[in-house]
Amino acid sequence: MTAVVTATGLSKRYKSSLALDGASFQIGSGRIVGLIGPNGAGKTTALKAILGLTTFEGQLNVLGLDPRKDRDKLMEQVCFIADVAVLPRWIRVKDAVDFVANTHPRFDRAKCDAFLARTKLQPQQKVKQLSKGMIVQLHLALVMSIDARLLVLDEPTLGLDILYRKQFYQSLLEDYFDEEKTILVTTHQVEEIEHILTDLMFIRDGKIVLDTDMDSLGERFAEVLVGAEFAHAARELKPLDERQVFGKSIFLFDNVSRPELERLGEVRRPSIGDLFVATMKGTYA
Repeated sequence: MTAVVTATGLSKRYKSSLALDGASFQIGSGRIVGLIGPNGAGKTTALKAILGLTTFEGQLNVLGLDPRKDRDKLMEQVCFIADVAVLPRWIRVKDAVDFVANTHPRFDRAKCDAFLARTKLQPQQKVKQLSKGMIVQLHLALVMSIDARLLVLDEPTLGLDILYRKQFYQSLLEDYFDEEKTILVTTHQVEEIEHILTDLMFIRDGKIVLDTDMDSLGERFAEVLVGAEFAHAARELKPLDERQVFGKSIFLFDNVSRPELERLGEVRRPSIGDLFVATMKGTYA
């Protein structure tokens, strides 16, 4: 696996708080990676370090470059979306296209025009005249016309309803992603990106507490729906979490053999959301 991002001992302090605390991880080429964590866990700081937008301690290599020293060269191969609502309300559609065409060396205007032709967007329309869904389409047209090797998304669908959120991610898969590109995304709507991810990282208190590919996740973690008669036996296996649903207990296990769990009850793969809640318990205490 060719590494697009390699971080070793990544640390960042803001006055009295430690945003990143020796975080180490690797992101391979042609992967879609979800970086998931609670507010203040260090997600955005990690993205800023990758993009060369903040100083840090430790080692960080992005596409063979050091973001601290080679940011100009790095930005030729990287595209970043923080929030689809950030486009200036006064800018016209054609001006937004012109701006990106004149600033990013890997922008393909013909591809952008072809994408916009499939929408109802008009060149003279201002952003303030567009619905949120149309703004999503404009953002996608700009992003997917940049031949970037790394796409970084920080809460890209914040404030959009579920229809436009699904459209955003579906368009990324169908019109943008291939084995030559890598996508790194952070979001609080983990259920909506679960089906597109190849890899998952959980970050808590500035540290990576889970780093796995999605296939291994299904092999490693399991939920079991357990009746009262087997609850004590389940607790003896030291589950990560236990919750009650309709008079039964659901236990979450890490690296316990499948035959052993099947004796307790119905075994199923946990959702990312359930695994996240179990891993982050106590964070908001």
